[in-house]
Amino acid sequence: MPQSAGITRRWATLAGLSLAGTAACATSPTEASPVQGVRFRMVETNGIRLRVAEMGTENKSAPLVVLAHGWPESWYSWRHQIPAIAAAGYRVIAPDMRGYGGSDRPAAVEDYDITHTSGDIVGLLDAYGAEKAVLIGHDWGAIVTWNTVLLHPDRFSAMIAMSVPNGGRAAAAPLTAMRAAAGETFQYIVYHNEPGGVAEKEYDSNPRGLLAGLYTSKDTPVDPPALTDPKRSAGGWIPRLGKPKALPSWLTQADLNYFVSQFEHAGFRGGVNYYRNFDRNWQITPQLAGAHIKVPVAFIAGVDDVVIRGAKEDALRTTMSRVADDLRAVKLVPGAGHWVQQEKPQEVNAFVLDFLKGLKT
Repeated sequence: MPQSAGITRRWATLAGLSLAGTAACATSPTEASPVQGVRFRMVETNGIRLRVAEMGTENKSAPLVVLAHGWPESWYSWRHQIPAIAAAGYRVIAPDMRGYGGSDRPAAVEDYDITHTSGDIVGLLDAYGAEKAVLIGHDWGAIVTWNTVLLHPDRFSAMIAMSVPNGGRAAAAPLTAMRAAAGETFQYIVYHNEPGGVAEKEYDSNPRGLLAGLYTSKDTPVDPPALTDPKRSAGGWIPRLGKPKALPSWLTQADLNYFVSQFEHAGFRGGVNYYRNFDRNWQITPQLAGAHIKVPVAFIAGVDDVVIRGAKEDALRTTMSRVADDLRAVKLVPGAGHWVQQEKPQEVNAFVLDFLKGLKT
């Protein structure tokens, strides 16, 4: 069953938020990168350590591009973009965001709010000696990107958001409305916010099952889900996804093994904690009401990405123009879903490089 209802509900909710088996051995933070030419560095930033994948010239005068991944991902989600951007003459860094992979995993939920995650990015600029950088984010990384550029406008020369648009600050904190809308029906963000850490306990018990179930495309053949009762009381998320009969064409077994190993090492709690800060993020950023981004902005997503809910380019441009004063490009990639930079790397790389080239003119 392509793009199961569970997956659709998971991604579709993000669109309205502007603030909204046996696995491989766990990879240690110091293990060599699986991508040729990519180096790892542990960087002190904002009171924690982030493992950063880096590539490109070490000339500090070269422009810095920062890549921020989403959930449930890792720096490895950018494996196709890092070499391409570096080859164009940029310094490229892709951190494991806090809570992921080889980076530190603070215990407190509030340590994953937008103040902390945006502070991590700014701290990376300081660590790499960059007054400004171009920030590119996907999924939760896009939410962090939009808000980091809004909160620290003097530190960024441009930004690209992938998959998650921004139409401005929400009128109210979002979780109450989500809970009311879900009622007794399973909804993954509400599930992530249940007490007792039930979500990460489920995911930690079967990381391969979760990742394989989510890393699919529209045409991925999937077995019927083991759990079809829509009520939350019937169970968690993994049995609702359905087991893929094959990997999508853009994901190799080695790729999946690496992703799984990262979550075996770090667990899922850090990533789930981002979701536990939706209301807090809204509460601590009243200054973003009516705020605008002045630097150049671009947006790219797959045509089949359910986060955008079938929106066309013109509608997305209208929405994001409420926040971005210099929205230079909006592109929807045919044949791609939510994992656009992995599904269609050539198209995404061409879009990114064209945008970066335009910043020089």
